[in-house]
Amino acid sequence: MKARGAAAVWHNRQMVHRCVCAVAALFLLAGAAPAQAPASGRRYGSLLIHNAIVVDGNGTPASGPKDILVRNNLIADVIPLDPVSVRAGASATPRADAVIDATGKYVLPGLIDAHAHLQEERGGKPQPIEYELNMWLACGITTIRDVGSDTKRALELRRQSAEGQIAAPRIFVYPMFGRVRTTEEARARVRALKEMGADGIKILGIDRDFMQAMEDEAHKLGLRIAHHAGVEETNAWDDIRFGTTSIEHWYGIPDAAIENGVQNFPSSYNYNDETDRFRYAGHLFREANPERLTKVLAAMVQAHVAWDPTMDIYEASRDLQRAQNQPWFAEYLHPTLEEYFKPNPANHGSYFIGWTSTDETFWKENYRLWGAALREFDRLGGLIGMGDDAGFIYQLYGFGLIRGMELHQEAGFHPIRIIQQATGNNARILGQEDRLGRVRAGFAADLIVVNGNPLENLKVLYPTGVDEIRGGKTVHTGGVEWTIKDGIPYHAPALMARVKEIVAQARAGK
Repeated sequence: MKARGAAAVWHNRQMVHRCVCAVAALFLLAGAAPAQAPASGRRYGSLLIHNAIVVDGNGTPASGPKDILVRNNLIADVIPLDPVSVRAGASATPRADAVIDATGKYVLPGLIDAHAHLQEERGGKPQPIEYELNMWLACGITTIRDVGSDTKRALELRRQSAEGQIAAPRIFVYPMFGRVRTTEEARARVRALKEMGADGIKILGIDRDFMQAMEDEAHKLGLRIAHHAGVEETNAWDDIRFGTTSIEHWYGIPDAAIENGVQNFPSSYNYNDETDRFRYAGHLFREANPERLTKVLAAMVQAHVAWDPTMDIYEASRDLQRAQNQPWFAEYLHPTLEEYFKPNPANHGSYFIGWTSTDETFWKENYRLWGAALREFDRLGGLIGMGDDAGFIYQLYGFGLIRGMELHQEAGFHPIRIIQQATGNNARILGQEDRLGRVRAGFAADLIVVNGNPLENLKVLYPTGVDEIRGGKTVHTGGVEWTIKDGIPYHAPALMARVKEIVAQARAGK
């Protein structure tokens, strides 16, 4: 009896000690009062993300638990915790003005969308910019590279985002280069874009001499170049020769590996007919010579030309029915965008007129070969990024990037590598690898807190969440809970509630 009594006394003392330590820990978190969760959209002098499992953007495995201390807009420290002390509620934690409890959650660097478009209209009909910005943030995207929109408007949105005036990812502006008639005009256009404040330039459908002149001028001025190659005079060999920063999508790469230099188009082919263009794009990789393709990829690596494949944006070509019936369309597809997606030759990317099962079969094979080329590029040391090109071809902003991550997994990449492609690698493409894309002290406080393990299931990144079996019961979980951009925490469910409201009001004609 004495032994039992002594054991009981010892047990009670331990329980009291743990409770005292837990209360003390809470007081340490926020100073004199228990820690408070942050208010969405408000920057704090200090913010603590407590007890997180961290996936860095450098390709290393998850590790934790850790505390991440944010001061103003920078990561001040990443502090490893003793798991035993955490379980006992006795871990000493820094003081902070607000605290996010990340117990059982994963923290990643903010995702970067390297191929995005700021769109306030589709097909000439208005669409509120808040709709797009909120979805990006709710999907964990803290940075976008805008590759072609209204340049003055994009620069203004960049300013407002940087100053915290609007809820938006940080924005890098790469204006569309446009049409020129002489090499001197090409150089002058580059200088004009630099003077406007552009971060880089996007080129499309450009002749070789103009491309050489504009890239030479851009390099002198420190402007990076994204090349959306098409069926045109230039291909990946020109990107290699002139020093393009990144090739967008995938045109230009297999073209450079075709034996006779020209794809086997039928005599009736018209590049400006988008049904023609996208139909025969699905034949392209199978016409490339594998040995020549490897030489192209190796030369890209040697010349430091990155590849941003945007695998999500062509998926409708291989499975139109799936693309048209994505579950999030029910509540989050704006009617302006819904109308734009419908087959219509007047709208870019709305080319599904007479689309056949044969077309889909070619595209399925094209994806297989495309994925193999990406793996080979990675094996050779190439830099692979990620963007979604949403707002076209049945892809929603933010959702498209996460779908792209799933398609990279289908192509054969490990989730750790995929997260690196969407964070650290994209930061390198932007030339921002010294401040973005990592969970590291001194870097910008761009972070996401995820309800679930994205290394096990990338679908937990979707703001609509996932259903799981826990304890024999179905529970709905997942989604990004907090997106912290430039030190400002945004509550992702609240952002999506606003998106839902915007869509409902637009459908009601309000």
